[in-house]
Amino acid sequence: MHLDVVLLSRLQFALTLMFHYIFPPLTIGLGLLMVIIEWLWLKTKDPFYKSMALFWTKLFAINFAMGVATGLVMEFQFGTNWAIYSRFVGDIFGSALASEAIFAFFLESGFLAVLVFGWDRVSPKMHFFSTCMVALGSLFSSVWITIANSWQQTPAGYHIVKSANGFWRAEVTDFWAMCFNPSMVHRMLHVWLGCFILGAFFALSIGALYILKKQHTAFAKKTIEISLAYAAISSLSMLASGHFQADAVAVNQPTKLAAFEGHYKTGSGGTPLYAFGWPDDKEEKVKFGLAVPGMLSMLVHGNFNQPVTGLDKFAEEDRPPVFIPFQTYHLMIALGMAFIVLSLLGLVLLKFNLLYQQRWLMWLYVFGVLGAYTANEAGWIAAEVGRQPWVVYGLLRTKDGVSHSVTAEQVLGSMIMFGILYSFLFVVWVMVMNTRIQAGPPVVADIVKEDEKLAPISKKGVGQFMAVVGNLLQRGPASLSETWRGPEPTNTSPESVPESVPKPELEPEKELKPEKEKEQIEEDQP
Repeated sequence: MHLDVVLLSRLQFALTLMFHYIFPPLTIGLGLLMVIIEWLWLKTKDPFYKSMALFWTKLFAINFAMGVATGLVMEFQFGTNWAIYSRFVGDIFGSALASEAIFAFFLESGFLAVLVFGWDRVSPKMHFFSTCMVALGSLFSSVWITIANSWQQTPAGYHIVKSANGFWRAEVTDFWAMCFNPSMVHRMLHVWLGCFILGAFFALSIGALYILKKQHTAFAKKTIEISLAYAAISSLSMLASGHFQADAVAVNQPTKLAAFEGHYKTGSGGTPLYAFGWPDDKEEKVKFGLAVPGMLSMLVHGNFNQPVTGLDKFAEEDRPPVFIPFQTYHLMIALGMAFIVLSLLGLVLLKFNLLYQQRWLMWLYVFGVLGAYTANEAGWIAAEVGRQPWVVYGLLRTKDGVSHSVTAEQVLGSMIMFGILYSFLFVVWVMVMNTRIQAGPPVVADIVKEDEKLAPISKKGVGQFMAVVGNLLQRGPASLSETWRGPEPTNTSPESVPESVPKPELEPEKELKPEKEKEQIEEDQP
């Protein structure tokens, strides 16, 4: 049996990438949701919103950890399976990925500890600032990754040079042109909106589940109210974003748009827009399809009669496969329209106090999160398969980017190993997330008691932090070393004390104070 190393390497990267992409979009979507909820807490001082923020923070932290762990695998694949590709794009990707680590990952991970563990250690405003920085860091991280990927789609700001060892490579000549390549801005907005939709429908799913189970109803109703508005704004914005991105694809990657629409022959009149169908490469037409005549021409050219360029205008070896991009692209669009309908319908029913009686709609919301995940994955499949046969559009073919030393058997073995490992990780992730969801949000009364107990601590802000630092600096370097390492240990065993040194007398045990007196002392302490 012949095994194709290029195909297997592509499948392995697709497996690891698609599994990894379960987590970052949810991280980004929940990040903005947490900012909204914590802002409501700051504004109203209502502990109910703090209970909501605590609940979503726990889910966010679990998801963030999974995203970091699964993201490392893809970087190693660049060197093992795609050595030629890595040499070619190393200068471009090196600058983008280094920028992600410096400007995004350190910002995100640095404030994550305050977000997760700082509720009783910093002031509410400082905690809100940390939440904003974590959310901003996740957005920055997606910016640099999208810059690198968009450069593969529409290269800019580079030149090709031959290295001393005979390999061709792309080098950056204009950093900002590389960053803001022709497809970057449209793709970045599209990615963000996809993440926001996922975050909204994830929260909507949990809220609807609580409504159906008649648990945590106050939390569920407030979550659904916020999530519906979040989903509606994001879904409607996605409709506009998708249109502008498709226009950019028509200009920069006409073969990809032709594959998206199953447009084999250019023709002389207007080009139809298919809602669904079954592309047939042999007959070069879409079977069993429903199409709107001239609509694709209208969307691309603003004219119902001007034809859109088809695949027949390009060499056969430069054409992408049609079936997978066509189906995943149309699946993404169909789901996007469904998100608009579900979110707007929910808002209308909410306005007339009819939403929570519609159990069928609650069940649709419960499973709607699967549609959001599918739409995000389908969009990336359409974009990446539609770029073929190029790994860097117009510069390096996919078959020429694979490592020469790796064998198909090695790739297959590692792919099976990753499949088993990722199946285990997925089960663990689902179980941990489900445990937290089933536990529900913290009880508001408990939060009020805890806040009263920690009231003096919660007043500690930047001023007190600076005072502590100033005190340590005034005491000198020795105090700083003691702060981090603790004082040097001393040997206080009886054998180590000389006989000439009098041994200290033990103080008599102090009488225990009554509970009320102890509580009064604790309240009087600053």
